[in-house]
Amino acid sequence: MTRTPTRREVLAGAAAGGAVLGMPAILKAQAPSVKVGLLHPVTGALAYEGEQGRKGALLAIEELNAAGGIKSMGGAKLEAVLADAQSKPEVGAAEIDRLAEAGVAAVLGPFGSGIALATTQAAAKHNLAHVVDVGVVDQIVQRGLKNTFRFAPGFGRVTAQGLENLVALNTAAGNPVKTVLIVHEDGAFGSGMAKLMNERLPQFGFQILDTIGHPTPTRDFTNIALKVKQANPDLVIPSNYKNEFILMARTLRQQRVQPKAIFAVLGGAASNIRFAREYPDAAENIIDNNHWFDPTKPLSKKFAASVEKKGWDLTYELMLNYSCMRLIADAIERAASADRAKVIDALASSTFSDHIMPYGPTRFENGQNQGAQIVTTQIRNKKIEVIYPKEFASAAPLFPVPRKG
Repeated sequence: MTRTPTRREVLAGAAAGGAVLGMPAILKAQAPSVKVGLLHPVTGALAYEGEQGRKGALLAIEELNAAGGIKSMGGAKLEAVLADAQSKPEVGAAEIDRLAEAGVAAVLGPFGSGIALATTQAAAKHNLAHVVDVGVVDQIVQRGLKNTFRFAPGFGRVTAQGLENLVALNTAAGNPVKTVLIVHEDGAFGSGMAKLMNERLPQFGFQILDTIGHPTPTRDFTNIALKVKQANPDLVIPSNYKNEFILMARTLRQQRVQPKAIFAVLGGAASNIRFAREYPDAAENIIDNNHWFDPTKPLSKKFAASVEKKGWDLTYELMLNYSCMRLIADAIERAASADRAKVIDALASSTFSDHIMPYGPTRFENGQNQGAQIVTTQIRNKKIEVIYPKEFASAAPLFPVPRKG
């Protein structure tokens, strides 16, 4: 005798059938994600810079996912795994271990040179691609680490270009600058820059009157400002982080120290729009040689509009991390895989050019992007203007700077 199924059995069978029939659609809607570690110092002395870097990377992920994700992997979405280096190298290295355990395909960060030396070494143990966003100490890419890729230029390139641009500006103005004083933070970043400047400035005919180091953080620049005033250099070259740079510039203004120019090299706030807006008297006409985007590119203009819409400060940390995240996505796209070895190989062979920086196509040699370069900027009327090279310029240079009343 045939048994008539109960209503509960009919409903259960229908549900099971629906699950089987619906499975392809569910799988298609849930394309696997690709995890990328964002390791920045979002607390501690470098918190502002780290937070800006994180924002730039997240903006790129947002846009890339909206555009269809990693198409070679069926539209897989990029998933950010956030980590905080706490402005400390040893914490950054420990966070790398955590990110590796979380299954990330690559790591982006960590802004500070000292932190990058630790995190890239730690990532190498996991055969994990580490794209360095800013860290300029050249040792980062001089240790033979196959997993390390620095998109932006390092000390050697930055210093050489900065000095070339200084000579060009000085020559065009009739060589008003002859003497120089260097102020630098005493960590790996500032000390390395000061060393290179001391080696190379005399080769261009400049006399170095003094080199003054200071720790990070520094809460009072009065004594340093008085030393600068007494030396009376034609040019002051600072290399320090944002908070110290702002305090230094304000103190120089208060002490009525007026060199013919403040010509920063990787100045922590000299290319920072918040500094330009909040302290216009101290910031006006300061020149910097730094990472900055190409303002003539359509993608740059779109990026700047997105940043303004979100109410963020337009800074180079945003620019570089936005570009680096697009670089990583391009590598994963070409690798068609989140496999770490394949991602490393894809980065090593990269010719990525869909970025906002004033670079040509990416070409890594020993982990350093050979196409990377800085530009010279100047704060003018609360804006950051590119003044050199001319092909990227948004304003003519004001050099030497007129004395203020």
